[in-house]
Amino acid sequence: MADTPRNPKEAIISQLHNLAALGDRDRLSVLLSHSSSIINETAENGWTALMYAARNGHFDVVQMLLKHGCDTSLVNKSRQTALDIAKFWGHKHVIPLLSNLKGGAKPWFLPDAVEEHENYFSTSLLDRRSEKRTDINWLTTKQKQASTVYIIFSNLSPLVMTGKGEDHSMLSDVRLCRLPYEEVQEYLTQPQNISLIFLGVEIQQNHNVPNQGTGHQVGEKEDDGITVWFAFNVDNLAADQFQEKHEGCYFPQPLMPTLFQLTQQESGVVAQARSVLAWHSRYMFCPTCGSATKIEEGGYKRTCLNEKCSSLQGVHNTAYPRVDPAVIMLVVHPDGNHCLLGRQKRFPSGMFSCLAGFVEPGETIEDAVRREVEEESGVKVGHVQYVSCQPWPMPTSLMIGCLAVALSTEIKVDKNEIEEARWFTKDQIVDVLIKGKSHSFFVPPRQAIAHQLIKHWIKMNANL
Repeated sequence: MADTPRNPKEAIISQLHNLAALGDRDRLSVLLSHSSSIINETAENGWTALMYAARNGHFDVVQMLLKHGCDTSLVNKSRQTALDIAKFWGHKHVIPLLSNLKGGAKPWFLPDAVEEHENYFSTSLLDRRSEKRTDINWLTTKQKQASTVYIIFSNLSPLVMTGKGEDHSMLSDVRLCRLPYEEVQEYLTQPQNISLIFLGVEIQQNHNVPNQGTGHQVGEKEDDGITVWFAFNVDNLAADQFQEKHEGCYFPQPLMPTLFQLTQQESGVVAQARSVLAWHSRYMFCPTCGSATKIEEGGYKRTCLNEKCSSLQGVHNTAYPRVDPAVIMLVVHPDGNHCLLGRQKRFPSGMFSCLAGFVEPGETIEDAVRREVEEESGVKVGHVQYVSCQPWPMPTSLMIGCLAVALSTEIKVDKNEIEEARWFTKDQIVDVLIKGKSHSFFVPPRQAIAHQLIKHWIKMNANL
C-alpha cells in the first residue's frame, strides 16, 4: 500500500495510489479529473498508481490509467515495471494491456496453435483443374460428353430436388439436380443468354491422376474416365420449363434454409458456382470503359471488347471474379469466460451472433477486426487470432473467422449496424449450443462460421 503522506501533494498522490490499489475506478476518475498531472508520480518505494492496480489485477483501473497517460516503462526500486508485477502475481487478464505489442500479448486462455477446420461451403467434391480453363478444345469436347454433369441456376438459386423418407411423406435429403448434356444442349446453343462456367472434375473419379489441381497436363487416355461439371444460369421462362420437365426439382425461395440442407461436398460446389455467376451478373460491362465484355477461360474471365480499353494491357482484377474479404469475430472478455454477441434487426427474434464486417482497402485482418468491433459495439480489442475461414456465396464473400480479446468491457451499440449486444457467460453458451437447453436466445446454425467460432471458444478450455 502507498506510503503515509507528508504534505498536501503527497496526500493526493497517496490517495491516487490507494484508490488504484483498491480498484475504485469511480473515485479515481474524479481525482484524475482535477489532478491529472500526478498520474505518473511515485511513492517512496518507486511504485506508480499503474503498478498498484496491476498488483491487484484491477483490469478496468489499469485500462483507465493507461488512457490517462500512465507510463508503462517506469520501474520501481526493485526494477520492476507494471507488466513485471502483473506477471509475477499471475494476473493474466491484465498482461495484454501492459504489453507493448500492438494487440497485446497472447492471452493465457488462447491456444498456441489452431487446427484447420473445414466449414460449410468450404469442402467440394470437385478438383477445379484450373489449367484446363484456357483449353477451348478440351472444354468443348467435355461439354458434350455423356457423363458430364450440368447444374442450373435461376436468380442465383440452384435447381435442387428433395427425396422422400421411408414413409414417402417426410421430405429429406436435399441435393443438386445433376442434368446430362442432352437435357441442356438447346440452351448451350444460345451462349449470349447464359454464363457457362467450368467447375471442375469429380475428385473421386480422378484419384489416379497425379498432382491434381497443380497444373498437371492429363493425357487423353488418363482423361477418359472423368466426370466434368459445368454450371450456367437461365432466365425465368427457362426456369419454369426445367421445373415442369423434371418432377421434384425446383429453385428454392427463400434460398438459405434449403441451401443448408445440402451435403458438405455439394455446398462447396454451389458456393463456387453461385459466386462466379453472381460476378457475371454484375460485370456484363467493362468497369474500365463501359463497353460490352465476353466470357473466357471457362467462365473465369471477362474480356473487354473495346480494343483500345486499358484493361487489355497487363493484368487487371476487374477482368477476374472478385472475392470480398470480411472478418467475423468472436470477442472474448478479458477474463476468458464471457463472449460478446450482437444481433441485427433482420435476425430472427432471439438470435445473437458474432460481429462481422468487410475488410477495407489497405487494412490488415487484425485492424479490420479491431475497427469493426469498436464501430459496432464500442468495445476495444487487442489480441486477434485467426481460427478458420468460410466461403460465403451471398454473393462473393470470404468470411475470415477470428477470436478477438477485448481490452474494454463497456458496450455502446451502434444502432445502425446492430440493435443489441451483450456479454454471455460460457455456461449460458454451453446450455444453448451443447446441451440444447431452451433459453431466451439462440445462435446461428452449425453451417454458419459464427456457430463454429463459438463452439471453438467453448472447447478451448472446457471439460465437456
